[in-house]
Amino acid sequence: MLKANLKEKFQLFDEYWTPKIVGELNDQYVKLAKLKGEFIWHDHENEDELFYIVKGTLLLKFRDREDVLLNEGDMYIVPAGVDHLPLAEEECWVMLVEPKHTLHTGSAKTKKTVAIEDQSWI
Repeated sequence: MLKANLKEKFQLFDEYWTPKIVGELNDQYVKLAKLKGEFIWHDHENEDELFYIVKGTLLLKFRDREDVLLNEGDMYIVPAGVDHLPLAEEECWVMLVEPKHTLHTGSAKTKKTVAIEDQSWI
């Protein structure tokens, strides 16, 4: 069994848009990320993605549906194949749950893409 204090884990890194792995279950990773600014438009063709806001506010923009504003304590699941763009005007702490093979930028490859093997454990 794994016990982790998320607030302590968030203190271990400063990079934005660089997920850190804190656990795994049922072939899924639990990741923490600090977000600030605008990410990129992307989707995850075959995987849902769970966002849980630990601290701050996150706006999820969508091309085909209404945008969703998430506040501390809110959770949202982006369905597979849905194009989305995360935006955090101020620093936001997010916990993500997604299959182990899911790239955080989906099929989009940019400077912000961090390979799964480079998403270190903390």
